[in-house]
Amino acid sequence: MTNKVTDSKLGQATQYPDQYDPSVLFPIARTETRKGSQAENTPTWIGGDIWTAFEISWLDSKGKPIVAIASFEFPQTNDYLIESKSFKLYLNSFNQSKFNSAEEVSARLIEDLSKASGGTVRVEIRLSHEWNNCQVISIPGSSVDELEVEIDCYEPNPALLGLKDDAEESEQVNILYSNLLKSNCPVTDQPDWGTVIVAYKGKTIDPAAFLKYIVSYRQHNGFHELCVEEIYCDLLKQCAPKELAVMARYTRRGGLDINPWRASGEEIALS
Repeated sequence: MTNKVTDSKLGQATQYPDQYDPSVLFPIARTETRKGSQAENTPTWIGGDIWTAFEISWLDSKGKPIVAIASFEFPQTNDYLIESKSFKLYLNSFNQSKFNSAEEVSARLIEDLSKASGGTVRVEIRLSHEWNNCQVISIPGSSVDELEVEIDCYEPNPALLGLKDDAEESEQVNILYSNLLKSNCPVTDQPDWGTVIVAYKGKTIDPAAFLKYIVSYRQHNGFHELCVEEIYCDLLKQCAPKELAVMARYTRRGGLDINPWRASGEEIALS
């Protein structure tokens, strides 16, 4: 039977486990989240969902706490995504459990998350002495946020997108980004804040039109992954780029962030 997000613990008062428990993971079929969207008939794309856990801890064999930052990459070809609260419950279940090494923890994470998502998951753990070398985000390209525009649409409207006047074909990679992305959790209505980055080849996309379009997500309820997929599909349909990549870096909530990306090919990928 296919899990539905309404059956998850999202939005409910929950006792967080502190002993290792992979059974709390709640997979949701990607086909279920895409129903009724442009992404239902999945385009030919590559991509993945990159999660960063800033609050992960366990006990070593002598009972001393170990703290780490972990990153996880789920290929978009995996049949299931992991509901975010269940992911937090799962990670917290490591808190009072003993493990012999970070490698053992990593192996458990890979095994459990790969099984739950229906495909291989890449895991990287950085212990506290490695944190000085961590870079959370480096944004390439040109910001559109300072453009003077008048906006009155706060539900996704692909018709807002457009090309610059007299736009000509180009083989150059153009990159636009905005820190004004906001959508809402489809179950709890909690706001999700993020940065969206678009790389493309082809005719020049109008930056002001792109800004208006991104802001139009402000009152939209949708999962992070599906928002990125819909943005990708809208840009593909409205602006017809020769190559395209879209990535969103969402601000973390509860120590966990979600950063989906989709691209037409490796050459243009932003991951």
